[in-house]
Amino acid sequence: MSKRIAVVGTIVNALIDFRSDLIVDMVAAGHKVYAFASDYTEKSEEAIRKLGAIPIRYSISRSSLNPFADLKVIWHLYWLFRNLKIDVSFCYFVKPVIYGNMAAFLARVPTRAVKIEGLGWVFTNPPEGFSLKRRVIRAVQIFLYKISLPRAHHVFLLNKDDKSDLLDAHNIQVRNLTILDGIGVNLKSFGHCCQYPETLRFVFVGRLLQEKGIRYFIDAAADLKSRYPEIEFLVLGEPDDARGSITRAELNSHAAQGVLTYPGRVKNIAHWLKDTSVFVLPSYYREGVPRSTQEAMAIGRAVITTDGPGCKETVQDGVNGFLIPQHDTQALINAMLKFIQHPELVQRMGVNSRLIAERRFDAGKTNTIILQQLLLNDSELHPEVAEHISSI
Repeated sequence: MSKRIAVVGTIVNALIDFRSDLIVDMVAAGHKVYAFASDYTEKSEEAIRKLGAIPIRYSISRSSLNPFADLKVIWHLYWLFRNLKIDVSFCYFVKPVIYGNMAAFLARVPTRAVKIEGLGWVFTNPPEGFSLKRRVIRAVQIFLYKISLPRAHHVFLLNKDDKSDLLDAHNIQVRNLTILDGIGVNLKSFGHCCQYPETLRFVFVGRLLQEKGIRYFIDAAADLKSRYPEIEFLVLGEPDDARGSITRAELNSHAAQGVLTYPGRVKNIAHWLKDTSVFVLPSYYREGVPRSTQEAMAIGRAVITTDGPGCKETVQDGVNGFLIPQHDTQALINAMLKFIQHPELVQRMGVNSRLIAERRFDAGKTNTIILQQLLLNDSELHPEVAEHISSI
């Protein structure tokens, strides 16, 4: 039976880059999909229509702490859900999960689902410890989760640490919980590349937030470049409007000094990744399961990342890469040195990354689980759904 589905996010780039496969699968299953974002342009609206969905613009701020503005978000989404006669709401990112799901509950949307892709900035422990401001915001966010999440029919998480640190630690009861391995990647688009550049090249990909570890990467690059000038370091991504982002001027300065190469935001990530050797993400952000790491693994690249929540889900230490402690530049340097001193690890671990990606990070499998949770009766659940539920 055809349903009217609202996929509710914040920025349209994330909707197009990370939700396209899910939207296409929903449309292919015969459902009418409304794609909600706050920053549509004519070009991005056309991109959404090409996926078979209908773009819906609404107003929401990712960083605003104004409660009156947030009430307006709930009211606007409530009005849209009612007027579009939405059957299924699927909200992701913090504010849509909280306010979008509240609006769906008030609008009596028959099936309400939320997907928490990491606990984000307020749960991220910086080197200097939690500030009072961050503690207050986290307390408010937890309070709002306690209101919103029990009113969802389905809650999707990406790792067990989020269940422990959010749901269990704060006694938040939810109806149906599924822990996914990640949002997954299109394994055809990120096809395995078994060719590696002759020059050892480390790459950082992602939002250029301090919490993602970009400065640790640069510090390690500067140290190793002084000793091994032939080794290359590549940074892909743009400075983020959010707090704590590195600036374009800083990156350009490091590039001018020959420490790294910085082409900025690039469109074809897969093309760039295929010309690298090792993917590096020294993040201490409260990740879900980093999409950038999944993409690198799908292409067949060894990974260096931290042993924190979300990141540690991507690496079997010593098999497809190395896990390092958070906030430890020397440990990062030491992990990079292993590839410099033993270059045969690049291909061996890269092959293992691809095998892990095929087993755990196939977007097609992940989307099938989500669709069957949302759109079928319990008796019709795919066996993989039952496996995920039973493992919680």
